[in-house]
Amino acid sequence: MKILFIIAQYLTPQHLLSRLVGKVADCEWPWVKNTFITRFISHYGVNMSEAADPEPLNYKNFNAFFTRALAPDARPIVAGDNTIACPADGAISQLGDIENGRIFQAKGQSYSLLELLGGDVEAAQPFEGGKFATVYLSPKDYHRVHMPMAGTLKSMTYVPGDLFSVNGTTADNVPRLFARNERAVCIFDTDIGPMAVVLVGAMIVAGIETTWAGQVAPIKRQIQTHHYQQDGQAAPQNIRLEKGEEMGRFKLGSTAIVIFPKGVMEWDDKFSADYPTVMGELFGEITSA
Repeated sequence: MKILFIIAQYLTPQHLLSRLVGKVADCEWPWVKNTFITRFISHYGVNMSEAADPEPLNYKNFNAFFTRALAPDARPIVAGDNTIACPADGAISQLGDIENGRIFQAKGQSYSLLELLGGDVEAAQPFEGGKFATVYLSPKDYHRVHMPMAGTLKSMTYVPGDLFSVNGTTADNVPRLFARNERAVCIFDTDIGPMAVVLVGAMIVAGIETTWAGQVAPIKRQIQTHHYQQDGQAAPQNIRLEKGEEMGRFKLGSTAIVIFPKGVMEWDDKFSADYPTVMGELFGEITSA
């Protein structure tokens, strides 16, 4: 069955299917959106008690429900100047060291750091030998991504690509999965150097959004980079986000990858593959300023 699932993804018109699902997810007809929302909650066991609006049918469409805000204080942000917060609810796909310019994916699979960041050598160089963590957001999870630590946005790069599913089965069987899927690469300047947060699209994900640019969906499907700082100088649009502040969201489930340079931080010891995560909890600690 796993093989058939993988083959089906290669044969499926991924972008067409995702656009069609996106149209349905934006539909505001009560009988359409209410049916999808109630069945989704029942199938995946979504916990609505922690949502800012716990009444499912109050949401104007499925996308509004799926990207719902949390109730105040539902996710406390870890305190302390030397702490790094988990960016999202979900589970660890993998985490560890970037070795020889490659990031571990699963079961002997790995992919290129340079390719993940859109082929930008200058952007990739500071992260050689650094640390990465891949967080998978399942359908039942809260789907907003938050800042692991405070930072000023340096650049955002849209990288076109495939839209394979990003669950465990696909990660085990599709080579270079996260470096071949569509993604938004966000680079921030922080007190310990650059930090990358990569928002990876997936099958039937209706869109990737950031808080500063809205939906990341360029008209032309080609690599596009917007610089917010150059040579250390802030551009007119200076975007500073604090630890725990929302930075992006997915319209349907996907993956966020966080990357730090070598020798500046360590992930918390409790985390390993498949370990559940909660946005705002202690994710790691700064070891060098």
